[in-house]
Amino acid sequence: MRNGGGERGCGERGGGDRERGGRGDRRTWWCNGKRGKDDKIMMVMSGNEQTGRDRGGMLDGRGKEMGVVQWWGMEKGLEHRFPEMKKVFATLRALVEVMEALSTDAAPDGVGRLIMEELRRIKKSDATMSGELIPYNIVPLEATSLTNAIGYFPEVRGAISAIRYTEQFPRLPADLEISGQRDVDMFDLLEYVFGFQVLVFSKDNIRNQREHVVLALANAQSRLGIPVEPDPKLDERAVREVFLKVLDNYIKWCRYLRIRLVWNSLEAINRDRKLFLVSLYLCIWGEAANVRFLPECICYIFHHMARELDAILDHGEATHAASCTSENGSVSFLEQIICPIYETMSKEAENNNNGKAAHSKWRNYDDFNEYFWSPACFKLNWPMKKDSSFLWNPKKGKRTAKSSFVEHRTFLHLYRSFHRLWIFLIAMFQGLAIIAFNDGKLNLNTFKTLLSIGPTFAVMNFLESCLDVVLMFGAYTTARGMALSRLVIRFFWSGLSSAFVLFVYLELLKEMNRNTSDSFYFRLYVLVLGVYAGVRILFALLLKFPSCHKLSESSDHSFFQFFKWIYQERYFVGRGLVEKTTDYISYVFFWLVIFACKFTFTYFLQASHDDLSIKPLVQPTNIIVDLPALRYSWHDLVSKNNNNALTVASLWAPVVAILESKILRTEDSLLMISAAIFFSLEIPTHTFGYRVRKHCQRLIIFSLIDDLNIQIYLMDIHIWYTLLSAIYGAVMGARSRLGEIRSIEMVHKRFESFPEAFVKNLVSPEIKRMPFDGQSSEAAQDNNKSYAAMFSPFWNEIIKALREEDYISNREMDLLSMPSNTGSLKLVQWPLFLLSSKILLAMDLALDCKDTQADLWNRICKDEYMAYAVQECYFSIEKILHSLVDGEGRLWVERIFREINSSISEGSLVITLSLKKLPVVLSRFTALTGLLTRDPTPELAKGAAKAVYDFYDVVTHELLSSDLREQLDTWNILLRARNESRLFSRIEWPKDPDIKEQVKRLHLLLTVKDSAANIPKNLEARRRLQFFTNSLFMDMPPAKPVCEMMPFCVFTPYYSETVLYSNSELRRENEDGISILFYLQKIFPDEWENFLERIDRVDSGDAELQESSTSALELRFWASYRGQTLARTVRGMMYYRRALMLQSYLERRSLGDDVPSQTSFTTQGFELSREARAQADIKFTYVVSCQIYGQQKQRKAPEAADIGLLLQRNEALRVAFIHEEESATADGMITKEFYSKLVKADEHGKDQEIFSVKLPGNPKLGEGKPENQNHAIIFTRGEAVQTIDMNQMQIFMMDGVEQWWLLMVLVVGLTSLSIEGASQRDNYLEEAMKMRNLLEEFRGNHGLRPPTILGVREHVFTGSVSSLAWFMSNQETSFVTLGQRVLAKPLKVRMHYGHPDVFDRIFHVTRGGISKASRVINISEDIFAGFNSTLRQGNITHHEYIQVGKGRDVGLNQIALFEGKVAGGNGEQVLSRDVYRLGQLLDFIRMLSFYFTTVGFYVCTMMTVLTVYVFLYGRAYLAFSGLDSGISREAELSGNTALDAVLNAQFLVQIGVFTAVPMIMGFILELGLLQAVFSFITMQLQLCSVFFTFSLGTRTHYFGRTILHGGAKYRATGRGFVVQHIKFAENYRLYSRSHFVKAMEVAILLIVYIAYGYTEGGALSFILLTISSWFLVISWLFAPYIFNPSGFEWQKTVEDFDDWTNWLMYKGGVGVKGENSWESWWDEEQMHIQTLRGRILETILSLRFIIFQYGIVYKLHLTGDDTSLAIYGFSWVVLIGIVMIFKIFTFKPTKSTKFQLMLRFMQGVTAIGLIVALCLVVAFTELSIADLFASILAFIPTGWCIICLAITWKKIVRSLGLWDSVKEFARMYDAGMGIIIFAPIAVLSWFPFVSTFQSRLLFNQAFSRGLEISLILAGNKANVEANSF
Repeated sequence: MRNGGGERGCGERGGGDRERGGRGDRRTWWCNGKRGKDDKIMMVMSGNEQTGRDRGGMLDGRGKEMGVVQWWGMEKGLEHRFPEMKKVFATLRALVEVMEALSTDAAPDGVGRLIMEELRRIKKSDATMSGELIPYNIVPLEATSLTNAIGYFPEVRGAISAIRYTEQFPRLPADLEISGQRDVDMFDLLEYVFGFQVLVFSKDNIRNQREHVVLALANAQSRLGIPVEPDPKLDERAVREVFLKVLDNYIKWCRYLRIRLVWNSLEAINRDRKLFLVSLYLCIWGEAANVRFLPECICYIFHHMARELDAILDHGEATHAASCTSENGSVSFLEQIICPIYETMSKEAENNNNGKAAHSKWRNYDDFNEYFWSPACFKLNWPMKKDSSFLWNPKKGKRTAKSSFVEHRTFLHLYRSFHRLWIFLIAMFQGLAIIAFNDGKLNLNTFKTLLSIGPTFAVMNFLESCLDVVLMFGAYTTARGMALSRLVIRFFWSGLSSAFVLFVYLELLKEMNRNTSDSFYFRLYVLVLGVYAGVRILFALLLKFPSCHKLSESSDHSFFQFFKWIYQERYFVGRGLVEKTTDYISYVFFWLVIFACKFTFTYFLQASHDDLSIKPLVQPTNIIVDLPALRYSWHDLVSKNNNNALTVASLWAPVVAILESKILRTEDSLLMISAAIFFSLEIPTHTFGYRVRKHCQRLIIFSLIDDLNIQIYLMDIHIWYTLLSAIYGAVMGARSRLGEIRSIEMVHKRFESFPEAFVKNLVSPEIKRMPFDGQSSEAAQDNNKSYAAMFSPFWNEIIKALREEDYISNREMDLLSMPSNTGSLKLVQWPLFLLSSKILLAMDLALDCKDTQADLWNRICKDEYMAYAVQECYFSIEKILHSLVDGEGRLWVERIFREINSSISEGSLVITLSLKKLPVVLSRFTALTGLLTRDPTPELAKGAAKAVYDFYDVVTHELLSSDLREQLDTWNILLRARNESRLFSRIEWPKDPDIKEQVKRLHLLLTVKDSAANIPKNLEARRRLQFFTNSLFMDMPPAKPVCEMMPFCVFTPYYSETVLYSNSELRRENEDGISILFYLQKIFPDEWENFLERIDRVDSGDAELQESSTSALELRFWASYRGQTLARTVRGMMYYRRALMLQSYLERRSLGDDVPSQTSFTTQGFELSREARAQADIKFTYVVSCQIYGQQKQRKAPEAADIGLLLQRNEALRVAFIHEEESATADGMITKEFYSKLVKADEHGKDQEIFSVKLPGNPKLGEGKPENQNHAIIFTRGEAVQTIDMNQMQIFMMDGVEQWWLLMVLVVGLTSLSIEGASQRDNYLEEAMKMRNLLEEFRGNHGLRPPTILGVREHVFTGSVSSLAWFMSNQETSFVTLGQRVLAKPLKVRMHYGHPDVFDRIFHVTRGGISKASRVINISEDIFAGFNSTLRQGNITHHEYIQVGKGRDVGLNQIALFEGKVAGGNGEQVLSRDVYRLGQLLDFIRMLSFYFTTVGFYVCTMMTVLTVYVFLYGRAYLAFSGLDSGISREAELSGNTALDAVLNAQFLVQIGVFTAVPMIMGFILELGLLQAVFSFITMQLQLCSVFFTFSLGTRTHYFGRTILHGGAKYRATGRGFVVQHIKFAENYRLYSRSHFVKAMEVAILLIVYIAYGYTEGGALSFILLTISSWFLVISWLFAPYIFNPSGFEWQKTVEDFDDWTNWLMYKGGVGVKGENSWESWWDEEQMHIQTLRGRILETILSLRFIIFQYGIVYKLHLTGDDTSLAIYGFSWVVLIGIVMIFKIFTFKPTKSTKFQLMLRFMQGVTAIGLIVALCLVVAFTELSIADLFASILAFIPTGWCIICLAITWKKIVRSLGLWDSVKEFARMYDAGMGIIIFAPIAVLSWFPFVSTFQSRLLFNQAFSRGLEISLILAGNKANVEANSF
């Protein structure tokens, strides 16, 4: 409730100024003796309220301190009543809300007014009650809360005090209302002046940012030290740190634009001004909505508003800011500042036509933001001019001018962005080729020829300048003048320089031709090149070399700056992209090694062997050029009289594709062909042109024929990179000690070293300084004991978490748990799983002992844990017996152990004791401990006494030697007690917890006989313990105390994924009778048993579990934790809070010096400690952005209820969502208002709204996920934020580097599986304990700049589901470990890949956020966060001592959909300005790393597939033309085909063997050599190569289509359990165009090559040449069915065929989806062709199918040797006739019955005529049966070409009335292709063993774990039916 400010005067509450009828002078608030709410509540708590009043409301320092201490003491007493207290206050709060709601319906001047007044009086009467009734997020700032201790932390009180309003500030109006029971602060002034959320009653932006600032200041202060004074004050350093961090981007922006900051210097502004500026910036940011994606726009707004604030602060009276004041006098920052910008962006977003419009036609977020990168932005003025060009609303249908970059859809961006790479590769290849053509002689002539590299360099630079000019079209009207000037200058400079260099070089060639001594042009040319090269090298060093960069930055000389500007454009981002000198040297050396290997191999090896490249192919090049005219077997059109240039180009055409993949774009291939034709023209031999022609002709043809050489030349960069990165990554992994503990046996062996390593890395100094209870000083000095005592509570919590997750059983938990080691027992007590069966083994050694005591002990000590077990058993028996007995019994115990100890010291134990009797003795004591472990009863007490007596009897009379036995029997004290029956007649039942623990532990030690190797049994539990213990020995920063650690937030975007499985979902059966619950029970049998044990329902069935609501709910959670659900993610992330609570609890932070500190290491009750909870809440928050949660609640969706359940079970969980409110205006229009809301759950599980921030409109202007993140990021806290994805329904990030890396881990085939995007995440308690270590990396030394993103290792937990999931898991593991290790160091090009990376939160939220959101171009939004961070001088690192779990796609269709959207996203990245700037601004070496690990991978992938096509089309050309045999005969190049065979073999070796090295190295490092080999072979046997090759086609299809046509979009995949069978029709729809059509084309090419090609080596040569192509065909056609569960089951096959035929023949209609009708699907498949450019490109590509008909008709027996063009023309007549006949037979009239009779007559006549004509042709011509099949082979591609052209020009075809005919032809083609694919499947389905083999193939991992997968595939129904007989 809002109260007048006058109530906060001096003296009595409510007195002072209010008595004078006014608010009075605000400055009187800060008179001496002021008292705030904190003092009031502390007096109430301490019982001194009256004393406080007597003092006039004043508390001195000591009184206030004692209030806190006494409050804290009472808090300790109320700790266990904490849940009840919260429930009481929650009930009270609910009642108040109900009353407030009822009052709105009552009469406002009657009952309603009375209710509101009474509620207001209640809230005012007690600050504590007010604090509980007002919702808050983390810190109760509105009023003090009894149930929340955060407000009493000194650093928090100091932060609140720092923002409190003082008398130095301007006076606020008297009628200003203040919310809650708090003091006025700086935010109230900002609210009044600028109107932040003034239209929202709760003013939640102010409340949100107030808490934000308080927590930021408090955490900054806690790192510097906790204030100890009674009235805590913030350190000036804390304020300065927050100030510089928040305003860092603003400072850089001002310096870039060379404008004055709003302050003169840091020393000139005081602490209050700094806090005002920080608060203002965050308030602007918090209310900016979509404008948050425009960080420099926010800087512009802040710059002007800060000036307004500065002017107001210099005056005595607060006034409204003119910029935020409307014409009617209302003040609203949102309406006046944000809404105009938002409305303009919204109009632009509408202009993108839902992402279908070209990027060049509308402005995206980057365009708006880059407007503020120029001083011209100040023309916008302040307040902003509505008619500014920035705020122009786009006109419909008209192009909007872009800023400084236009994302034109073309491959030309690849050359423009990475032109330095292409120039380098071409120049190096040209140099090597020239040396080879000159026989390796390095003389003057060779040197002059090498100078031809100069023109090449100049021309390619000019080409890049031309592209700059062309691709800037669309931005010329709005681009900066300086940028345009640079374009023009560079264009003319590069054009003139290239022309000059080319001219001089041509004159140099003339000099060489004349053979004169005149060398003028040679000297001039060398001089020009030398000067030019020197200038380029100089600027490269100054701008890119770290040591010289500072020099270039400090120089202000205009001449230097001009050339620097020409060399490299100056942007606000991308400046200073240099690294530390040592890092620079590291990655330069890395690439120098690669280049040394590459060029050595390229020249010396390839030039030295007759069967390899460059030099050996020089002579064949010359021979082919000089060949005479060859005879063609078809009508040749272009290959006459040009030295067979086109023939050679076709023969070696794959090199063109390879060149295009790395050097050329699609458009550039035309330039090369044109050049070849030009230089092949006939020129008189006596002219200089002849020499030029022959020289250039040989170079061009050499480049065309040298397929193997250039392929190796370009592809071996990847090969050498792969090899070196694998070696380097493995070495670095070994250095970081990865893989040292790779089995549970290693865990056992090295467990003794774990406590010390744990304490060293994960325990804070506070715990290390803490003494131990119950220990002597001597024991306290035992480091091992100390380490064990500090390690045990953490270890036990980890084991407890494993039990809660049902990975281990109760018994395993007992065996894995570790004693506290804080008792009086002197030796270290290890977990029982290490000591199990050791006593029994030691006893066997004792029984067999025939030697001395020393020999026996030496044998025992060979197993150190056996020695520990023996010692612990001995000391524990002594301690337990001492605690049980007294009197004479205790004397006997002391006497016995004294004698035994004496014997041990004398070495005579084997004489003193009869070791043969040890089994009897231990059996007696085991009986005793078995009784003592139970709850005491009189009967048990008697039994225990008897057991003790039996133990006494056997020890005395059987174990001891005869002498000692006689002494004890005659001992009078003992004899008397025994005779009187007093000896051991009564025992003291153990009550001491320490004794109880030892009794239980000793009993297990004596009884457990299992081998330690079997504990734990669960593989996941083993893996987690192995990794955690291994990580203890890795380098990591030491742990800070929780109060000093960096605060962080976890942030998860959510849309509509599964939250929790419902009971119905768990039991819903699919068509095979399989339910999710049944599946989980079978695949996780041990975890299911552990679950039943945990809920005490071991013998219960599924139905019985449903009878109990508690058990049913636990079942839902158990299943959901094993799926990819939000519940699993939330549980994992909340482990962070649990870990922090545990760590804080053990550190024992206290609020007062008088509160005694506990010194035991017990963790009992740590989760109830309010101090630990409060400390954890300060350091950790978790926000889930559930975008449509409000809508889900309105429609009562089950997801909303499940989210509410998660909120209730996790009190620290916060849910943010977008709320929509509709309202009607005066004119009847319905308007919508949007709010960002944050809610938590109260104790009753109801949503409690915390903040509600109004938005300017619908926040979804761009991509869904980043917009979802952006609206909720204002509710995050801390200095770091971890992005945890739970996105199955939002688009995921995937960068080409991941795809590239998986190419590097390909096994055999063409490529490997794509891996990333965001996916469902999991976390573990043991990993959460290392989070504060990870956060310290932000302060570590990782290069020139501190880290801004910390990369984290991942573990894929879905790897055991199926073989596909295992493939993905292996590939993912290789990338997230070895791959990212190399990318981060030494290459320094690691980006953000949507993994659980940890962001520097302040750095990123002040620079545009943690992702980019522009529609389509940023569809892979997460990678752009990495780009943005790098461009803005961030630093991205990678750390592997901590891991987070994640789920991956596990079905082929899921994987394909995911890869499709990822490939499309990478296609958009090619067009983006971020990739362009990184390619331009990174130094050359880092640019190489960046390219080859991002978009370059997709280019290579696409061109690899195109190489197959071009190779086969080249072979088809040679076969059709008959030149393959002609060249071999006439030129005597018989080795040609053999060389091609080697080409294919080498291709497989390169891509298959070398690129598998990273995965193999990763396996060896982390699994061991044998396991690595076994895994590798197993993957091959499970057909991983088929899967990888299939994935290659997916990426190629979507990447190429995106760049050509656009259409990148989200494709929903889901992350469910995939065991169901996928229907044939569904697979056909998904893969028809991406795989099946292309595979059929390759198959036809291969058939053509078989039928008409020439191979000198016969069948073997053909096999070598085409085996990889046939493998590709089979993989692309049948992989969806090979990896489809039950894909070869006969019944399923029959059902699939029926379903497919129904889908194929269904006509469809309006509203019919593609999954139901072929026609609807066919229409959807054409949607990507939208533009004229796209139609032209599709037309060009479709014309390739014409070659089949053109070539085959000349190969028919019918045509003989006739090569006239008329033959081809006649074939078209035949084709048209066939089409007409088809139409006659398929025509279906619907109007006239008479016409039907005529049609039937025509069909009959046509059929008879067709048969007669065919018989006549066969009888009187040379037409053969083979010709008929050949004709079919010819006409099928032509028909497909016609269909493709008709689809491309759909409107024209439809206007001609031919569309229906085209559609029927297309249906026929799909039917035929489907039959071809379906036939082998049907045949194989006849054989039952095929289905069995497939099941084994798909689910081998499940078999290896003992899973009966046949039960799953057959279904539960089959099992029930079987059991019923």
